[in-house]
Amino acid sequence: MNKLSKTVDRLEEDFIAILLGLMVIVTFTQVVARYGFNSGWGSALEITQVLFAWLILFGMSYGIKQGIHLGVDILIRKFSKPVFKALAIFGALACIVYGITFISAEWISLFGFESGKGGAWKYWKLFYDAGFSMEAISLPEFIYGPDERLPRWVAYLMLPIGLVLFVFRCTQALYAIITGDRELIIASHEAEELIENNRNIVAD
Repeated sequence: MNKLSKTVDRLEEDFIAILLGLMVIVTFTQVVARYGFNSGWGSALEITQVLFAWLILFGMSYGIKQGIHLGVDILIRKFSKPVFKALAIFGALACIVYGITFISAEWISLFGFESGKGGAWKYWKLFYDAGFSMEAISLPEFIYGPDERLPRWVAYLMLPIGLVLFVFRCTQALYAIITGDRELIIASHEAEELIENNRNIVAD
């Protein structure tokens, strides 16, 4: 498990760096091409938006890993330590259920809900099987030829991958909370920071 975690850590950080680098390269070259040579790639803005969406979806799991997702913990910190820990475990479990449901909602039908269909996996597979392309994103002509469009399944591939990573990181956080290596799935000490930053005002 530790070896798997380290491998995922490395791939995660490398991929985030690649996404950021691609966004910078595409934007920079587009600016140079447009204002320097009155040219450019017509789909640069759209591909940057796709890369940014990938970064957000990938960043969900990275935020769990680093414990940087914001939250409000002022209420649950009023409870005793056993109750606080139970609520922290419940929060982690809720995130896991949330992620699994968005990956595939089929399991909801076990509880009698007819709407338990679909999910990120089916949504992605729908576009993969249909072979739809993204009309707004044409691939560079010098590589793919004229009028070649980015397959929609490529753009949406990050949706199921990001959610699987999210569930993986939430499961890790749940284990860390149970073993006492972590307090919460979120990093939230806003109340303490607010009091500390305004200590002089409170004193007055």
